Order: sequence, then C-alpha cells, then structure tokens
Amino acid sequence: MDIDTTRRALVAAIVGGGTVGGSLSPVRGYLDRFAPHSGSAWRDATDRTDRRVESPYGAAEVRYDDYGTAHVEADGELALYFAVGYAQAADRLFQMDLQRRVMGGELSEVVGERALDSDEFHVQMDFAGGAAANLELLSDTPTGDAVEAFAEGVNACRERESLPIEFGLLDYEPDPWTPADTMLMEQQISWGLTGSFWTLRRELLARTFGADAAEQLYPFRMDHDAPILRENGGTGDTGDQQAGRTVTPSGAFADADLLDWLGEFESPPGVGSNSWVVSGEQTASGEPIVANDPHLSLMAPPVWYEMNLRTDSVSVRGVTFPGVPFVVIGENTAGAWGFTNSGADVIDFYRYETDDAGDRYRYRGEWREFDTEERTIGVAGGEDRTVSVRKTVHGPVIEREGQQVGVSWTGHTATRTSRAIHRYSKTEGMDDFLAATRKMDLPTQNVVYADREGNTLFYVTGKIPIRRIDGEEVWGTRVFDGSAGEAEWEGFEPFGVSSWEGFVPFEEKPHAVNPDYVGTANQRIEDDPDHYIGEQYSTPYRGQRLYELLDRRAASEKRMHPQFMRRVQRDAKSARAEQLRDELVSAAEGRDGLGDAVATLREWDARMTRDSRAALVFAKWAEQFRSETFADEFDAAGLDESYYPNDWVLANLPADSRWFGDEGRETVMVRALRAALDGIEAGATYGDYNTTETVTHPFDQSFLNYPAYPTDGSPYTLNNYRKESAVGSSWRMVCPMADRERSVCVLPGGNSGEYFSGHYDDQLRLWADGKYKSMSRDLAGESAIRFTDAGEGER
Repeated sequence: MDIDTTRRALVAAIVGGGTVGGSLSPVRGYLDRFAPHSGSAWRDATDRTDRRVESPYGAAEVRYDDYGTAHVEADGELALYFAVGYAQAADRLFQMDLQRRVMGGELSEVVGERALDSDEFHVQMDFAGGAAANLELLSDTPTGDAVEAFAEGVNACRERESLPIEFGLLDYEPDPWTPADTMLMEQQISWGLTGSFWTLRRELLARTFGADAAEQLYPFRMDHDAPILRENGGTGDTGDQQAGRTVTPSGAFADADLLDWLGEFESPPGVGSNSWVVSGEQTASGEPIVANDPHLSLMAPPVWYEMNLRTDSVSVRGVTFPGVPFVVIGENTAGAWGFTNSGADVIDFYRYETDDAGDRYRYRGEWREFDTEERTIGVAGGEDRTVSVRKTVHGPVIEREGQQVGVSWTGHTATRTSRAIHRYSKTEGMDDFLAATRKMDLPTQNVVYADREGNTLFYVTGKIPIRRIDGEEVWGTRVFDGSAGEAEWEGFEPFGVSSWEGFVPFEEKPHAVNPDYVGTANQRIEDDPDHYIGEQYSTPYRGQRLYELLDRRAASEKRMHPQFMRRVQRDAKSARAEQLRDELVSAAEGRDGLGDAVATLREWDARMTRDSRAALVFAKWAEQFRSETFADEFDAAGLDESYYPNDWVLANLPADSRWFGDEGRETVMVRALRAALDGIEAGATYGDYNTTETVTHPFDQSFLNYPAYPTDGSPYTLNNYRKESAVGSSWRMVCPMADRERSVCVLPGGNSGEYFSGHYDDQLRLWADGKYKSMSRDLAGESAIRFTDAGEGER
C-alpha cells in the first residue's frame, strides 16, 4: 500500500500531543485529549497487511478495484457475509465503533464527560432496547444467520489486523462486534431519517408567537404544483381534515430548555434525497433507468460503504452503511432501486398526569408505576453517571430540566427491515421486490425501482401509524394526552413484537405501478392521500425543478438517456433564486452603491455554479435576509435560528408582514443586500465559498479532514449541497436497464476510512466536479484477502 509521506509527517506531528476540536459530530467538541505518543498510533496507522484468513463458512475472496471498492466473491451466502464483515472492519472499523457507541450511549466511556449530554439522550431513548427487539425477531432466520456471520467476520479482522489510527489516538481498543450492534446501526439509520421533535417545536412556537403566527410561519402544507404523484390522488379526505391540525399549546413545556437539548439529536438540516425512475417509453434504449442521490451528512469517511457481492445465487453492487452487511441501495441481476425520505410522521409525543412523587403516571383512570431502570454511563477521566430510564405503555420518557415528554417511535419495536434489505439483493423481478418491500417496516421511504423486464415502480415503504380520537382519524401534529390514551397506535408494542393493526395497510400507501416516470425530492407525496402521512416535507424547489426537467424532455423529440440523467443530478439551477431574483433586483434598482450587484444579478441565470459571482451574492444575501427578517423577535423569545421558518415561507411572506416590521419587505431586502456585500471580497465567486471544507473527520483535524474543493449546488438545487451543515449528495447512482449501457456512481470522498490508503479521498474531486466512475457488477481488482475453509488453516 502506498504511503503518502506528507501525511506521515502530519501524523507524526499530531501524535505527539494536542487536542481534538470542532463541534459538528458526536465526537467533535467532546474530545479534549489524544493519547500520549507511545508509538501505538503510528503502528496502528501503518502496519496493515493482506492475509489469508481462516473462515468457518467456506472459501471467499476480497478484491479491491481502482477506487477501493470491495469486490467479494464466495462459495455461499454465509461465507460471503463473513468476508464482507472482514472487509468492512478493515476499511471502517473506527467509524463502526464510534456509531455504535453514540447510539448505545457509551461515548463518554472513551472521550470523557463532554459526551454526557449525548449519552444521556441515547440511554433514555433506549435505542439499544429497540435493537434487541429487532435481533430477537431475526433469530433462526437466514437473515439472522447472515448477520451472525458478518459479526464473526468483523471480529476476525479486529483480532488479526492492526487497529485504525483513531484507536491509537484515543488509546482504547474496540469491544467485539455483535449482531446486536448491527441492529443498533439500523436504529441509527432509521432515527437519522425519521427522528424529529418538530411537533414539540411547533407547540413552543405557537405558545410564543400565537397560533395564527405559527400557522403562517410553519404551514402543514406548502402549495405548489409538483407532488410526487401528480395523477394519483387518494380517495379519502384526510388531506382536508382539520382534526389535529390546529396547534393548541398543551403547556407541557415551560421554556425551550428541553428542546434545546433534544434539538442536538435530530436529523441535520437538509437531510433528504432525489430519485426518479423513467420507463422505456421515454428512453432512447427502450429500457427503464433508475437514478438516486440520497442527501445525508457528508463526512470523512462517507456514510456509505460501496461493495460488489457475488455468489452462485447473488450478484449485487451498491452501498450499505458501515456495520450493516447488506446492500441498501444498488443494482442486482434483475433490476435497480433507490430511496428518498418520505417525510412520514412515525413519532408521537405524550404528556401525563403524575403523582406528587413523580413515581406514577395516570393511564386510563388508574395509576401505574413507570417502568424504571437505573443505568450507569462510564466517563473516562471523570465520575460515572447514573441515568434513570423510564417508560410508559407508549415508550420511553425523556426528561430534562424538570420537564418530561413520553415518546412513541416505530423504531422502538421489532422490525423486519433487515429481512427486506437482505432480500432486495436476491430479488428476481418486480413481484419479488414488492414482496420484500412489504417487510420494510422502518425507515419510511420512497422507493423507486426498475427491472430488465421493463417494469417501473414507486412505493412508500414503512409502517405509518393511524391516530384516532373518538373514532376519527387525526393528524399527529400535537402533543397528545397520554393519560387519556389519546391517539394510541393500535397493535404497537414498544420493545416487543407489534401486530401493526392500527397502521396504514400496505395496499393503501401511496404508490404507482409501471408509471411512465416519477420524480421524488422529498416534496409532498400526494395532494389528498387516504391517510395522514406527515407534517414536514421539503420546500418545493427541488421537486419543481426535477419535474420541469423531466416534463420538458418527455415533451420534446429527444429521448432520455443515462447522460441526461447525470446532467439532471448535476443541475444547479435554483428555483428559489428564480423566485426571488427579479424582486431583489427591483428593490435594489437605483440604490446608492448597489449598481454593480444589481447588474450582476439581473443577468444571472439562477444557477448556483462555482464560477458565478451572482450565485455568491445571492447565497450571502439569502442568509442575511433570513436573519434580518426573524432575528430580533426570535432572539427576544430566546429561540435560535433553528426555529426560523423555511425559505419557501420567507419567500412568500406578504410585503406588510409583521416580520418585516414598520420598514416593509423591500427595505429589509435592500438592507440585507448591503450587509451581504460587505462580507464579499472583490472578485470572489461562489466557488470561493461553496467548498468541501466542511466535509470533515469526526476528530476535525486537518490531516484527517478532506481537501477543500470548490463545487456547485445549494440546498435548493438538484445538485444538492448544504455547505453550512455538510449535508448533500452522499452517493450518486444512475442505473440503466439496457444491457449495452453501463451503470455509474460516485462517493463524496473515498471508500476507505484508512487514512494512509490511496482510497481515503480519491473520489472527492470526481464528486465535486460532477463526474462518475463505473458501477459494473463484473469482478475487478487484484486479490487482497483470501478466506479458506476452517479445516485448511492459515497459509
């Protein structure tokens, strides 16, 4: 393996001492020391060797191609997943260990007391309990056996190979990997996509500013012309029901302290995705095409791990999350599939009447003891902390600063998601894929699929609860009275096995079988669905642009092809900028000192590209406009910018809105432009600002962070990149079903988490420049690890 001498020098300098800073991940801000230099970190970073490994499951081989993708071939499935576990651990063991510690509330054990807030939340939520329920449901199934083999493979690597550099820097060794840890990774994925405290935030906002202001700033529905299913309106009237919509503050929260804490553990702003599927009726080849680019947190190494898997019965390539053995998004022999977040509301909150001592809560006319367990959080270099984990019939109770709220979340019961994802790799057509999708209980996603038989599919996956009060369906948009048993989910068993009786039936979820084309960008799914799905969808901008491009192409004489799909993924035109540009130019026209900015914006095509000065001016102005509009009143109420309404709401506020004060909208727009220009250097372009510098390692050290490359895109373009929070296209994939056309993909970084590997960041420039690499399912690369039958021993 080639060693970059510059990186060697940087590590040598860092290992001697220092601190780990930053604040953007579970580790940053918590680490206040490296291990003293003892030579162990240096050894861990450099002593990686290829070996022949004994496997209890039979022969297998791991190869690495020119971009570090693991190509794994095996005699059978268990041998395959043993080898997958070994390969993932070789490339991503520290990432895997960090993630399981975060979710299990065991981070303080290695980084100290500054991680206590995180650990306390994760322990109170008892994600580990949800993982245990999943594992019990998997026992004695082929999927459970595969997860067990994967764990054994991880541990074989952990025992045989030198540990990654991060363990040396923190001076600890990871515990053995268990199947429960893989289930905990599924909890992390699901929580990251569905874990939202917006219902609580909205109640606080309604109490602070009044119900009318809350309805104006935080609408349940944003009017636009681009729902995902434009011709598949539901037959029910749930979309027009008012029951449960109006927020009447319950008085459960005295101030924002609880929410300030909880807000640290929600999905980061901008998490979402794009996907679309196009039938052969619209393509040059006459065969369907699937495209997907999930928008998740960007980090070093990436959230995804790419692999190409092969047995006599499986041929699948795509990505999975480190710690999970199965391909989550990808392509197999029969077809290809991708996901976007559906925005479904699968979490509810409850208030309770409690006795004076706080030991009991009233439920349906009787007093019940909280199910209470004391758990100890270990703290490196400090005193251990004891946390009370309390639960009701609905799920865990979160407590902080003298406030408490009960939580029901679908991830707290056993789910069949592992079985669904495992089955996807082996599906043989649309019917098979639909059967697997029935088992995908969490997270709630929009899945798009196409196969080589010409079929196309869109379906909303996951269990969606139906809430009823006095027999009528209501929306899950308020804090319910848990003592009265309001809006309970029929058939839901926290930390057990649920019957799911009171959930939307699979056939009634929004879907389209063999559509001509469908595009998803986290927008509203249907105008009037049969059942309440969710209260929070993305602003309409990406969905509008996606359908604009697809519709225009479909109406033209040109057919769609893979190159067109790549251009759509890279499209940087901002519908938000189009909406506001002319208004801003008109407001600033003729104002002293703004002539150059006005001229620049007037001629701008609204594309957020790196070489554009207008894009930079607009981006900085939009930030300032938001702050100038809301900061005063929100700051006075003790609410930070995370409570500000979204930019679609801001763009549509009337000129005389109270939020613009006595000055009015136009004056605020101009003042924001002047302030923005003060912070922009002469000659600077969007690429000077919009770089990959925020895509960092959890330690946030320069030698581990990725290079800063300029790139295109914004949170409101299909080429999605939110520089401020490092969220964007975490994987790009275009999969044509025509045999003569090749699938392509790219990661925002590299497939290896091993800093000294040449594959640590070798795809980042490709990603930043909107380029792709092959996603062929042909096996490639030289042999790196051979697994032999247990009886043969090590050679």
